[in-house]
Parts: sequence; structure tokens; C-alpha cells
Amino acid sequence: MMGDLENLGPLSGVRVVDLTINVLGPVATQILGDMGAEVIKVETPAGDPMRLLGPSKSREIGPFFQTTNRNKKSVVLDLKRGEAKAALDKLVGTADVFVHNMRHAAAKRLSIDFDSLRAVNPRLVYGYATGYRKGGPKDARPAYDDVIQGESGIVDLIERANGEARFVPMPISDKFCGYVLASSIAMALYRRERTGVGQEVHVPMLETMLSMNLITHLWRGTQGDKSNLGYPRALSPHRVPYQTSDGMLCVLAHTDDQWHRLLRAVDRADLIEEPKFKHLAERSENIVELQSHLARALAELTTAEAFRRLDEADLPNGPVTILDGVMDDPYLTETGFFQTFDDMYEGTVVTTAVPVSFSESPGSLRMMAPALGEHTEQILSEIGVASRDIAALAE
Repeated sequence: MMGDLENLGPLSGVRVVDLTINVLGPVATQILGDMGAEVIKVETPAGDPMRLLGPSKSREIGPFFQTTNRNKKSVVLDLKRGEAKAALDKLVGTADVFVHNMRHAAAKRLSIDFDSLRAVNPRLVYGYATGYRKGGPKDARPAYDDVIQGESGIVDLIERANGEARFVPMPISDKFCGYVLASSIAMALYRRERTGVGQEVHVPMLETMLSMNLITHLWRGTQGDKSNLGYPRALSPHRVPYQTSDGMLCVLAHTDDQWHRLLRAVDRADLIEEPKFKHLAERSENIVELQSHLARALAELTTAEAFRRLDEADLPNGPVTILDGVMDDPYLTETGFFQTFDDMYEGTVVTTAVPVSFSESPGSLRMMAPALGEHTEQILSEIGVASRDIAALAE
């Protein structure tokens, strides 16, 4: 089933010209598309490299591309050709937002830098992401997710917690920075509606990931102590799913009341009055010891009994879900999280629902990822490019 075409999302009426590839940029523009924006993905004749990654019936819409490019239209333009750049400028003249994730020098070579496109459309919100702060000493350096995970301290945290330096097993920097880019563009659109003036929005991956990381891990660094960064509870060797006598589960207490209820639930009420565990400040300094007590207590219980006790105590808890079973999860089935579409290129396609709800202007799933250049003729005709010129561009 397709999304309700009458459902107008909060960004309905916004036109986005999208020159992004890979993961970060497409995640950002897909969010804008899910929220109702018309997203026009401008691709080279070779297309976004993600089209070719993973199994695909059409051999050009792989799973990575499918999960980051729904609700978009595809237009092919070879921007190294003058007539293609002229067509892009026409398109930008009709747009509200322009998004890319290339380095500054590459954008300037193609004359799609902010100054060039602001001359075409002064109201344009120009959003992009690169590895590092614009104008800084690393401005021109390339960056991918693994590099940023290393530089932002994520790899160090994993090694300190688990004894082995590893990456988070997903492009977490790309995904998080994509969300930040989408939300930042929306903020710039709000300001433009109040002032009539567009602006440049830049998301540097390293600084963005460090900001996210240090929300919890700046810790004693807030007092100027440069050698004691890291939140002890998050780095505890016991911050893992707890083993029961026949399985494992996840549970987390934070407030004094929650910890007191948790300790009673696992028959360790004797620990509640100990000064080093009774209140949040002291508990945070002795969390490793407290978690070790909790681990031993839960190991004495079956999983079913532990869940029963934790639910009765109204504590946040849940199972360790196996990824291969998530599509059959009863809760997700009931809430309609997984959506099925009949796609003309890929056949039956499964995707995820828009997670955020709006009471008056909900987002929607209107189309699956497009074929390469599927909408070239339609979009270029709409902006006044002559048929003979469209044919010449297609050559």
C-alpha cells in the first residue's frame, strides 16, 4: 500500500535540490522528503554509488540506496557540461533548499558553492556537510564515517569499556550528522520565512560527533581536568546486557527511587542504605561495584522471573532483540513500523515507517527510491527546458 497522497507533511511545498551521495547527505534529504518536501535528487550519469551496493532485482536500487532515498525524484545531469549546469541553475531558481556533501573545493569547481547559487536564488537555504570545520586547518581533508569515529573518541570509548578498539557496527557518524543536517536546514527555513533571507548551513562531522559524544563524556573536563574525561557508568565493564540463569536482558535505573526499587526487586534491599550507593552523586563514583552486585543478583533469576519483577517495579527493561527477528516483532507489527510497497523496479519492497508523528501534518511514504534519471524529463520540462535541450542532455 502507498502512503496517503493527501497527507501533507510539515515541509509540504518545500522544493529541495539534492546533490548528495553515499549515506550522510541522503539520510538528511530523505528526512526532508518524509516530512513532505519535494526532493529532486540530481545524479551524475553513473548515479549515486550506493545504488550498486547489495542485492537488487533491477541492479541499480540496492538496499542501502532504498533505505536512504525514498520520497525522492531522480534527475540525471552531467554538471561538467555547460548546458547541464544551466539547467541546474534553472532548477535552483525554483528551489527552497540545496543540499550536497562534497568538499568546498569540489563545489567551487562546479560553481555550486554558496556564493554562486545565492546569486541565482537569494532566498536559498544552502545546506551541506563535510568532515571538518569550514576555514579550519583540516578543511580540505576527506573524511568518512570510520575516520570520524576514530577522531571523535568513539573508538577509544569502546576500547576502554570492552578492551578492544572497534568501530560501532554502523555508520553512526553519517547517520547522526544526517539528522543534524536535516534539522539545521529546517531551522534555516523557519528563519527565512520570518526574514525572507536564505543562508548557508554547514555541518562539520568531527565537531558534530564530538559535541554528541561529550554531552556525557566531557565529565571532569567541565572543571578543566583534561586527563579524566569519560562518564564512569557508561565505561563500566558491567554496562552490558545482564545475564540471567537462562538468558539475558536489559535494565537501567537512574534516579534514587529507581535504584531503590531495582535493588528491592532483585532481593538486594540491603544495599539501599549503604552511603556509597544511596544517592546519585555517590552512586556514580561507585557504579562499577554496584553493577557487579546487580549482575550477580540477576544471574540467580530466570529471564521470565526477572522480567516479572522488573515490570512490577515499573522499571525500564527489555529483551536483547536478535536483528533477524525484528521484522516479526509483535509490538512493531502492531504499530505498523514495517511498511510494504509494490515497486515497479524492485517488486515487493519493505521499508520503515516515518517514526516521528505530527498531529496536524504527518509525514508520509509516497514513493520508493527512484530509478536513475526516472524524473529527468518531467522535472526539466516543468522548469522550462525545451524538449530538444532535454534530449541533448540525455545524450
